[in-house]
Amino acid sequence: MNPDPKPILVIGGGIAGMTAAVEAAEVGYPVVLVEKEAFLGGRVIRSHKYFPKMCPPACGFEINVRRIRRNPRITVHTLATVEEITGKAGDFRARIRKKPRYVTGNVSLDDSVTEQLTSERPNDFNMDLDTTKALYYPHGAAYPPLHVLDREALSEADAATLTEVCPPGAIDLDMGEEEFAMDVGAVIVATGWRPYDAANLDNLGYGRCPNVVTNLMMERFAAPGGPTGGKILRPSDGTSPTNVAFVQCAGSRDENHLPYCSAVCCMASLKQARYIRESNEDAKITIFYIDIRTLGRLEKFYFDLLDDEKVTFVKGKVAEINEDPDSQELILEVEDTIAGEKPSPRFDMVVLATGIVPNTADSPIPINLEYDEYGFLDGATDVEGVYAAGCAKSPCDVSRATKESTAAALKAIQCVRRG
Repeated sequence: MNPDPKPILVIGGGIAGMTAAVEAAEVGYPVVLVEKEAFLGGRVIRSHKYFPKMCPPACGFEINVRRIRRNPRITVHTLATVEEITGKAGDFRARIRKKPRYVTGNVSLDDSVTEQLTSERPNDFNMDLDTTKALYYPHGAAYPPLHVLDREALSEADAATLTEVCPPGAIDLDMGEEEFAMDVGAVIVATGWRPYDAANLDNLGYGRCPNVVTNLMMERFAAPGGPTGGKILRPSDGTSPTNVAFVQCAGSRDENHLPYCSAVCCMASLKQARYIRESNEDAKITIFYIDIRTLGRLEKFYFDLLDDEKVTFVKGKVAEINEDPDSQELILEVEDTIAGEKPSPRFDMVVLATGIVPNTADSPIPINLEYDEYGFLDGATDVEGVYAAGCAKSPCDVSRATKESTAAALKAIQCVRRG
């Protein structure tokens, strides 16, 4: 056994990557955690609540952050990507590139600085539904707890303002990219997922009808730190919707889009239906589905919602959505396969349950790995010493992602011990 193991490289700082990192480090192994965004947490930290307990994700996130902060064996690199991996199990060489943050972290900043700027940028944390200043704090629970400067969005006038008002050493407008290489013993791929592009679903009104939104947008509408301060409102006029439709399998289980089931969309819609009912007791919900898939203990979550008289389930795939130009109501073309009818119901707002696409579909890991036809990795991968977890492996929920990450950490430990 190797008494001085090389670090384990974890690619991706979402819930899967954070879990793998702390599990390996807390039993004595050095870990390098690389995340492309300016903060850890991935998609989960953008959610309003977890299912089935309906608690905010910050709860579990804060525990993992505490574990990372207290463990000197974990090195975190944000705004970083892995550009190349060479070598073999126990003896990999990884080349990493870090983008400049322009915030040194040597001196604390507060929002009084950002308030003096006029330059703005789309707020990607809120799905570009609002904006932030060019110097911004990613979100309330951000780790690392540092501001970020979007240099491209910063005007010359605001650059001069920062030079005047920032404490000396807080901002470095000339900060450049860094690139470095390191030896690692094993690699865990936890690069997560992105939503299927709803712009491909023109028949379902996305892009044409302002009140057709996606499930990820709904998460941010419901969140207190979201673009509407936690109020679920129609984008077209800012009113509270009282008649809302959820369209399941929007682009999923469809040979023209994503042929597979994304595993979590049914539960996400059931959860979001609760958001609406909790915020407006008079609101009515209709869920159009092919099948409702809530495995194991999650079935109770579904059955509880079945008892709500203001929530209706209709088995039928929505073919088209159009807008009444006068009322901006949304008209759905759908067949109720159980009743044998083809109604054209109207709704204030429609939520599309778009599916999960692995980030590896667009950004493959820079080592020769085998992917399936959709871009997912086999759990063990075909390269010894490289292990996949979470939605890099297959669509899954948070519970399964954490279990798979622990398994990947165990395999990585075995690899570096043999190294």
